[in-house]
Amino acid sequence: TKAWRRLAMRTVLPAASSASDKRGARGAPLSSPQQGELNSFLWTIRRDPPAYLFGTIHVPYTRVWDFIPDNSKAAFHASSSVYFELDLTDPYTISGLASCQMLPHGENLQDVLPRELYRRLKRHLDYIKLMLPHWMTPDQRGKGLYADYLFNAIAGNWERKRPVWVMLMVNSLTETDIRSRGVPVLDLYLAQEAERMKKTTGAVERVEEQCHPLNGLNFSQVLFALNQTLLQHESLRAGSLQAPYTTEDLIKHYNCGDLNAVIFNHDTSQVPNFINTTLPPHEQVTAQEIDSYFRQELIYKRNERMGKRVMALLRENTDKSFFFAFGAGKA
Repeated sequence: TKAWRRLAMRTVLPAASSASDKRGARGAPLSSPQQGELNSFLWTIRRDPPAYLFGTIHVPYTRVWDFIPDNSKAAFHASSSVYFELDLTDPYTISGLASCQMLPHGENLQDVLPRELYRRLKRHLDYIKLMLPHWMTPDQRGKGLYADYLFNAIAGNWERKRPVWVMLMVNSLTETDIRSRGVPVLDLYLAQEAERMKKTTGAVERVEEQCHPLNGLNFSQVLFALNQTLLQHESLRAGSLQAPYTTEDLIKHYNCGDLNAVIFNHDTSQVPNFINTTLPPHEQVTAQEIDSYFRQELIYKRNERMGKRVMALLRENTDKSFFFAFGAGKA
């Protein structure tokens, strides 16, 4: 948004190369990147002491850490205050996120979903539970992770959740995502490191500000979204569909310093894109309405709100250095 563009100025690394320069001969990311060749997701906010805006990604930090340039790590170490979207180390934040996902008045999914949709959902989750032991890595087992524990950690109490959150849950129950569980995502790792270094930490959003937009879809839109999500995953299971973009695509673009709008907007909102030319016209209208709603609520309005709060923090703390770590797709 304009607020961000007024606020931040992109830091340019010496000898920054294009994404194609950093590919191996077969197009795979190089395992040992040269620091001078890395593009940066770090912006410097011009003030004294300086403040920084760093674009994160919601994947295990071990998949991206070696590709994050030294200037970004130095900025993190040098800053006395580190702020995130939400404080993921705060138990109240975690319990707030959990409670906002629950159906009201003790309702159950079986009571609110059409019978056939509920049956398909249950069958898909039974399939996931069956496949989990085969998807887990030896490293995960070595850390004491068990398939039942992992399933319950992700999908436990699913019958009590609002359908929109079940849709997001289904999207996170893929083999690739399961194999990455057990390692902190980049945002959480930075929060843990900031606490370990005794830095001041904080958040610029409240739980309800992330929850309410998702809970604000009307029921027919939610049913459409859940049905489309299940159709996609059922087709993936049957081998008749290839995922349009995956977590691996996201990691590859991030490590190459390539801020691809389609890829990163998907990561930012954690919401799938339902717009599909094969849909009947009336369903294309619904898909467009959902996409516009999420874009407005989860990207544009959040950018504006977060930008104002960042500027307020900077004005109120002129003597402090700040490091703001937000999802890369929001900047």
